[in-house]
Amino acid sequence: MLLFFYLFQILVLTSVDKLSYFVHRNKENQSGRVTFVLLGFSEYPELQLPLFLVFLTIYAITVVGNLGMIVIIKINPKLHTPMYFFLSHLSFVDFCYSTVVTPKLLENLVVKDRTISFTGCIMQLFFAGIFVVTEMFMLAAMAYDRFVAVCNPLVYTVVMSQKLCSLLVGASYSWGIACSLIFTCFLLTLSFCGNNFINNFGCEHGAIVAVSCSDTYINQKIMFVSATFNEICSLMIILTSYVFIFITVMKMPSTRGRHKAFSTCASHLTTITIFHGSILFLYCVPNSKSSWLMVKVASVFYTVVIPMLNPLIYSLRNKDVKDTLKKLINIRLFCDKI
Repeated sequence: MLLFFYLFQILVLTSVDKLSYFVHRNKENQSGRVTFVLLGFSEYPELQLPLFLVFLTIYAITVVGNLGMIVIIKINPKLHTPMYFFLSHLSFVDFCYSTVVTPKLLENLVVKDRTISFTGCIMQLFFAGIFVVTEMFMLAAMAYDRFVAVCNPLVYTVVMSQKLCSLLVGASYSWGIACSLIFTCFLLTLSFCGNNFINNFGCEHGAIVAVSCSDTYINQKIMFVSATFNEICSLMIILTSYVFIFITVMKMPSTRGRHKAFSTCASHLTTITIFHGSILFLYCVPNSKSSWLMVKVASVFYTVVIPMLNPLIYSLRNKDVKDTLKKLINIRLFCDKI
């Protein structure tokens, strides 16, 4: 895992260098006059403090849950399997994705100055794009892993080798960086005039495009095609895997065996349904921008809530994870008593 974190860091730094060049050039062309104001939930002033407390709690659970999941998987030898290898990377992606968006959201709920610099907005969009696309294909890789485990259990360890798992994870990160770099660079070709009020709590692509004072047709189409392509590819892998899983499970003579197989896949299916439902609404439905309140709610769901839910979904349904967590708590309590 350390090797892939290192490779991922190299890819990100290379992309950031290229992106920084485009941002700098774009900023020079616009004479540094461009600023963005994140409106967020400012139209509901009476909800600012309650929302701050809710989102702060969610973010705290997200950080503890995802980093805790990574630690638990690392220290428990029983969890050194392909499924948990993917799960540890999913937790890493969720932690990073939430950290890119939520701190700025929390800040804007307690301060009057909701401005964000041009560079800051573009960088937030760039990193958010990396992690959302990476998560799409990480979930697809996990679906393939479940397919091999259920449909070909005798050759599972041979097929899902460390090399293949590493390749699938590396490909997910690389494709996420490539997609994010493409639509972010196209976004930098737009012109912005003076103060721009973004009707969202973060630098979401559609909200930025909406305040541009130049033709946005190309950018809208690129985002729509990119999101649709990624959704179709990842969902095809997921749906195909689960069709074969369902057929295999229904052929099992034992009711207990069927229940165990479905239980193994239930957590993953829950995550897929929540995540892809939000993405489809936001980016693959052409008329979804008609209600900005609905867009904000959907954005909150997949940027703030889902990263919190994933570790809870997987940990609450997994005996090995719960046992490891109990041991860690018992050790902590024992050390405190000493």
